[in-house]
Amino acid sequence: MEYAYDDQNIFAKILRGEIPNKTVYENDHALAFDDIAPQAPVHVLVIPKGPYMSLDHFARDASAAEHHGFMQAVAEVCRITGLEAGFRGISNTRTHGIQDVPHYHMHILGGRQLGRMLSD
Repeated sequence: MEYAYDDQNIFAKILRGEIPNKTVYENDHALAFDDIAPQAPVHVLVIPKGPYMSLDHFARDASAAEHHGFMQAVAEVCRITGLEAGFRGISNTRTHGIQDVPHYHMHILGGRQLGRMLSD
């Protein structure tokens, strides 16, 4: 699949400092911030700093250092927000996955019992 990254998406603007965010954690390769429309008591978005459009794009093209930095950010978000009882990590991808922003991001949700992910 060909990837044409849109550098005008909202997460690219957040990374450039054009749009403010409530940062939870940041390292050289990832930024984690509170979701503006939380779906759980804890709802943090973790995004890579590189121009990756989706989970599969990031998995295929990101460097080992970027992968490590991203996963380190996920772990730190869970530690910082106190998600010892559990959490859900969701990465919506493209049209069928209902991906709203064309920049790879993982939702970290927790702070209460979340129920089943899918029904049917």
